[in-house]
Amino acid sequence: MSFQRREFLKLVAAGAGCTACGQANGASSPPLADSVGMLVDLHECIGCRKCEWACAQENKLSEDPLTSYEDTSVFETSRRMDATAYTVVNRYPGATPDSKPVYVKVQCMHCLHPACASACIVGALKRQPNGVVAYDAWKCIGCRYCMVACPFQVPAYEYENVLTPQIRKCVFCASRIESGEKIPACAEMCPPMAITYGKREELLKLAHRKIAEHPGRYVDRVYGEHEAGGTAWLYLAPKPFEQLDFLELGEKPIPELTETLQHSIFKYGVPPMMLFGLLAAAMRAFRHEPDAEGATHEGGRDSLS
Repeated sequence: MSFQRREFLKLVAAGAGCTACGQANGASSPPLADSVGMLVDLHECIGCRKCEWACAQENKLSEDPLTSYEDTSVFETSRRMDATAYTVVNRYPGATPDSKPVYVKVQCMHCLHPACASACIVGALKRQPNGVVAYDAWKCIGCRYCMVACPFQVPAYEYENVLTPQIRKCVFCASRIESGEKIPACAEMCPPMAITYGKREELLKLAHRKIAEHPGRYVDRVYGEHEAGGTAWLYLAPKPFEQLDFLELGEKPIPELTETLQHSIFKYGVPPMMLFGLLAAAMRAFRHEPDAEGATHEGGRDSLS
């Protein structure tokens, strides 16, 4: 076997072991009592898009002035987050023909059991003690498994950045909240205070209190309380969430559905090592098995024995 092929098989086998370690590293963690969260009251949102501007400024995604976000033509089509916009606001018809439109702000949901972190084989995405799902660009290898794993299709890849592409998403303004001096930029900027920042447990109490006090204003549901095991971002809405393009997800955390299979396949890295060992043996046997004329075949060439 040539040197190149030997090295290739060594690297692949080592990669299998790393994958096994990665599964354990990215495994979902239990919810924490002091996890932070955000409550978005869609009844109060006026679609001003100032949260979009604040997010872009805080994360240095755009230098466009605030006035450029007054363009309401963007509501004509549904938009999604990308590498240049961590959050966007979309418009939907009101609950009744006479009611005002419903504006929906979307961003990374910061799941309590993040599927992106579970899928990341190098630990570049990880849920922090305060509940924030953080990203470490230095560890990232660009595999983009997180993009496939996320049920909300949030992580975005910098395809136009050829040299140092990263996965981009809302980081919950981690540097601001860790300092204890500021709240996330979008919540700070929101004029009608439709976005409330605080401890997740307290936000859930506030959400259910609002529903109880105004039963005709909200549907009796807090989106994010149980979906996919729960999320840090919580929503109140004046109409059913499925009519606002919110995903219908069960209560079971996504990683619980995938990690059982992953851990069974990659436990201790033994099955992958065995597989690659068998492949290596097969390649070697194929390369050196003499034919009827006493010649061996190597790399598609015939050589005399």
